[in-house]
Amino acid sequence: MAKDKSLKKNNNDDAKKNTPPSGFRIIWREIMHEPSARFALFIVVAILLFCFVGSLFLNKAQLTEINIMDSYDAWGVDGHIFGADEGGRDIFKLLIMGGRNSIMIGISVTLISLVVGLVIGMFAGYYGGIIDNIVMRIVDFIQIMPQFPILIVLATVIPNYNAYTLVAMISIFGWTGEARYYRSFVLAQREREYVLASKTSGSTDLQIMYREVLPNISSMLIVDIVLGVAGNIGIETGLSFIGYGLPITTPSLGTLIGYANDPTNVTTRPWLWLPATILLLIISLSINYVGRALQKAADSRQREA
Repeated sequence: MAKDKSLKKNNNDDAKKNTPPSGFRIIWREIMHEPSARFALFIVVAILLFCFVGSLFLNKAQLTEINIMDSYDAWGVDGHIFGADEGGRDIFKLLIMGGRNSIMIGISVTLISLVVGLVIGMFAGYYGGIIDNIVMRIVDFIQIMPQFPILIVLATVIPNYNAYTLVAMISIFGWTGEARYYRSFVLAQREREYVLASKTSGSTDLQIMYREVLPNISSMLIVDIVLGVAGNIGIETGLSFIGYGLPITTPSLGTLIGYANDPTNVTTRPWLWLPATILLLIISLSINYVGRALQKAADSRQREA
C-alpha cells in the first residue's frame, strides 16, 4: 500500500515537471528577469493607480471651475502642488484627470482597431484570392489618405464632438494597419502542416483560424496591444495639442501640453505644460520596455508549449 502511494506521488511529480509552465508564469519570469522591465512595469502600474484611483477622489464639477484669484499660481502656491492655469484650476488635479482620459482613449482605440483589423486581416490572409485583393485595395485606399488633416476636418464639422467621437475617428484609420499586419502572418501560416491537418480532420474555417492559427501569432498580438496603446495615446495627445482632439473643457495630456504653444508659458510658466510632458514621456518609455519583455515572454511560451 505504501509503495503504491509512493509510486503515485512520484508519477504526479513527474507530470508536474513535464507540464509546460502557464503563460502567466512565463510572462512574470521574463519581466522579473530584466531589471528595466521590472522597473517599467512598476512605473506603468504606479501611473495607472495615480490616474484612475486618483480620479475617484476628485470632484469633477469643481475641477474646471474658474478661480481668477489663483490665476497662474506657481508651484506650491495657495496649496496648488503643480501650480494653477490662467483660470486658477489646479494643474495637479487636471494632470490626474487628463492622464486618465488620454490613457482611456489610447486603450479604447487600440482594442477597437485590433479587433476589427484582426478579424478582417485573418479572413483576407486565410482565404486569399479575390477576397484578399478587395480587402487590400480598401486598406490601401484608406492608408494613402492624409490622416491628420482628415481628423482635423472631422473634429471641426462633427456636431456634439466628444471623447467617443474622437475614439471612433482615430479607429477609422487605425484598423487598416492592424489588418495588413495580421494578414501577412496568416498568409505565412495557412500552408503549414497543422492547418492542412485540421482541414483534413474536418475542422471548419473559423475553428482553424481562431483555434489553430490565432494562438500561433499570439506573440505579435500581445506586443501589438501594448505598443498600440502608447502609439494611440500619442495620436490623441498630438490632436489635443493643436486644438483638434478632446474639447478644451475636457482635460487631457494634450490640452495641458498645449500651453507650450504660448512662448510666455514656455519661458516663465513651466508648471503649466512640463508635468504633462514628463508624464507622457514616462508612459511611452515604460510601455515600450514592458512591450519588449512581453514579446520575449510570448516567444518563450511558444517554444516551451
